[in-house]
Amino acid sequence: MVVHLVDGTYELFRYFLSPAAAFDRSAPPELRAVRGVVGSILGMLEDGGATHLGVATDHVIESFRNALWPGYKTGEGIDPLLRGQFEPLEEALGALGVVVWPMVEFEADDALAAAAAMATADTRVEQVVVCTPDKDLSQCVRGARVVQLDRRTREVRDEEAVRRKFGVSPASIPDWLALVGDSADGYPGLPGWGAKSAAAVLARHEHLERIPARAAEWDVSVRGSEKLAATLAEQRERAQLFRTLATLRADAPIGVDVDGLRWKGPRADFAAWSTRLGAPALHERAAALAAVRAAATR
Repeated sequence: MVVHLVDGTYELFRYFLSPAAAFDRSAPPELRAVRGVVGSILGMLEDGGATHLGVATDHVIESFRNALWPGYKTGEGIDPLLRGQFEPLEEALGALGVVVWPMVEFEADDALAAAAAMATADTRVEQVVVCTPDKDLSQCVRGARVVQLDRRTREVRDEEAVRRKFGVSPASIPDWLALVGDSADGYPGLPGWGAKSAAAVLARHEHLERIPARAAEWDVSVRGSEKLAATLAEQRERAQLFRTLATLRADAPIGVDVDGLRWKGPRADFAAWSTRLGAPALHERAAALAAVRAAATR
């Protein structure tokens, strides 16, 4: 059994910004990105053969992290035409019969991390595929059993690929982000620390608290190491806060087990949603697929 977990927020942004969506006149403008995502998810079920699937969305952009760091990302600046498609996406995917996690206190990334942990604990699951290019989710990768998939480029990122890309293991990704910062999420990291210096030190010491206070004890050659060590000593509490921001919450409430992720076919209201999306064929395809799978299990 393979479990697919999809970053619905990323997918909605991707289709909203797609040049193809801009020229698609079959769906109303306020639902064009929704149509793109729904069609794409149905494609995963059809051509990709996905059987167990969950999609996480940021129902509310703000989360508990905003109370920890005032500069953390908010919904400010998001195109209203895009922002207005989150709830329709959640409703349309639910009608398709897909499990959806619309996150409020937590973020979509937290739901994906929690679902990955839940699925990994089930011995029947051969692999968990987390569908997002987001570097935050790299911390969830485990060997080749939990991998990331960028559905746009088709790049699969297992544990070795994470090490090649970031220079650290998945377990060190939150520490790496704490030092380097994440402009997309709104925290700056520590002054002077860059991707290469953070990777070199964390590849040797793995976590912030294991980095020696004296650069001479790092056992790695890093340019400007004494200054970096001084910065870390002065701002260690801030670095730990940034790591908290970067650490995904595997205890986020998802309320479902692996069996609950199995796709059983569309609900009756998916026909109406397909019409609203300007694509009645979506319902026909989903119903046909459900019939084929039901016949296969008899």
